Amino acid sequence: MKSATSLTAAALLAVALPAHAEFQLNDRFTDADGDLIADIPTDPAQLVDPSTLIFAYTPVEDPAVYAEVWAEFLDHMSEVTGKDVQFFPVQSNAAQIEAMRAGRLHIAGFNTGSNPLAVACAGFRPFAMMAAKDGSFGYEMEIITYPGSGIETVEDIKGKQLAFTSETSNSGFKAPSAILKAEFGMEAGRDFEPAFSGKHDNSILGVANKDYLAASIANSVKGRMIERDVVKADQLVTIYTSQTFPTTGYGVAYNLTPELQDKIKEGFFSFDWDGSKLAEEFGRSGDEQFIPITFQNEWSVIRTIDEATGVTYDCN
Repeated sequence: MKSATSLTAAALLAVALPAHAEFQLNDRFTDADGDLIADIPTDPAQLVDPSTLIFAYTPVEDPAVYAEVWAEFLDHMSEVTGKDVQFFPVQSNAAQIEAMRAGRLHIAGFNTGSNPLAVACAGFRPFAMMAAKDGSFGYEMEIITYPGSGIETVEDIKGKQLAFTSETSNSGFKAPSAILKAEFGMEAGRDFEPAFSGKHDNSILGVANKDYLAASIANSVKGRMIERDVVKADQLVTIYTSQTFPTTGYGVAYNLTPELQDKIKEGFFSFDWDGSKLAEEFGRSGDEQFIPITFQNEWSVIRTIDEATGVTYDCN
């Protein structure tokens, strides 16, 4: 089996970058402090303080499962902020971004790959991430197949099909596209046939059920699905594992009042994970707390991947 390269993604992809491209926010936003996220408006008329806060988790798996998982956390957030907090199930990354852009979504967890688009186009201000007790965090992109598929190395995918999730996903599209091109000289459409499943669980189930020959996925999702007996570990074979990437970033819409944004941050960092459904679910992949992060630092490698793959943040 092919093992992951010891190089970081940034180093691996540096050869593909003609020059550093500066990350740009949409013209709707300002970034006077240079931290790459939208500033909170200074004009009180542009600030919002809704009586009900809407929260959405990234549409990685079944929304119905996660409405229950997040219920205790949202009750806690309601106590801290003094407002009703409702779970909003989203079916796609695009729908989640559009909801925040339109002012219908106030607190969110955006997946790794869609974080830059949410920041650039929707005014998303990420500040937290799940992590283990020792502060370690993240997941790896894996390329998986099933036993007996005839696929033993990444090169064996040539002339065959590889399932992605969606074009906004880091591990489900952007990272594997960049790595396949930079490390293996392989491009979708030329060296293999791309397919799009829509979600990581669809890709994982598709491989387990032999509907897809191979797929690129986030191993944190795979781990939780194995723990819940949705799939069996022996139904899947990993042929490539990437470096560690940041996982879902949590944050707020830029135009909430500063006081409300501070309360929401307090709600994240004061939540007691012990015995919670959040701990039961995300503990499957080793997460036990929320830690503070910045888009500028933790998402640097993701912006590098976007640059290498020619991603533009079209907000129209």
